[in-house]
Amino acid sequence: MLGRIVASYEADPSLQQELLQEVSVGIWRALPKLRDQSSLKAYVARVAQNICLTHVRKAVRAPRSVELDQEMPSNKASPEDDALDTQKRQMLEAAVRALPLTQKQVVTLALEGFDYREIAETLGITENNAMVRFNRAKSELSQVLRNKGKGV
Repeated sequence: MLGRIVASYEADPSLQQELLQEVSVGIWRALPKLRDQSSLKAYVARVAQNICLTHVRKAVRAPRSVELDQEMPSNKASPEDDALDTQKRQMLEAAVRALPLTQKQVVTLALEGFDYREIAETLGITENNAMVRFNRAKSELSQVLRNKGKGV
């Protein structure tokens, strides 16, 4: 779950690893503040989201001079059968990264299996607001992925 949340905020695999370590340390430090053990998954996701947001804010303030490679090589060798799945996953991750922040948060949590109630609890919004954000994000993702599939 944490790896996928991190991947939705950072495209560079090496920076993803650094961010994942930062998230792990942040969760470890935040665990003593957890009051309700039943909401551990939501609490961990909220901490991860907040650390990723801080990472994005820092990146925006200090732009890098590195050019983004649209086809970043994977450090893992994958069989030919997995190539299409990998491409679809990368397209989805790129599309999720392009979403507005409020929609990105809801989508990353939904992809982790959170229901609307858990998403609302994690983000501090109403359940209805979580549903609205998710439906808007789904529409936008569908449109972006359809356009990429057509080569637009």
